[in-house]
Amino acid sequence: MAAISAGTDAGASDADLFRQLPAEARDLKDLKWQHRPVLLFAPSEDSADYTEQMALFRQTEAALAERDIVVLSDLDPKNPSPIRQTFSPNGFKLVLVGKDGGVKLEKNTVLQPEELFAVIDRMPMRQREMSE
Repeated sequence: MAAISAGTDAGASDADLFRQLPAEARDLKDLKWQHRPVLLFAPSEDSADYTEQMALFRQTEAALAERDIVVLSDLDPKNPSPIRQTFSPNGFKLVLVGKDGGVKLEKNTVLQPEELFAVIDRMPMRQREMSE
């Protein structure tokens, strides 16, 4: 799958799992090797798919944190960030980016957290993390 130059100045602490993707963000390099970004694109905060996905993620915050996931939301299609332009979402889109900056999963529908965790838990880097 494609790699995206993985950094954002999302200036939040590591404990902050849920962040807005800054409109000026060109890449995710500030997160590389530290976090697994999950990008959520939606037409607005009121989008049904976005609301459902966020509710599911909020119910599994501990599991997200355990896997070093940070959820970055881009809810402004009228002012598309360079990252939004890269993925060209039509409506809702979820993108999982690995710690290495590579795109690991893209979905245009709500994803159950367990499915996301299964993808991550099969990754070699995650396997090493679990064995440490």
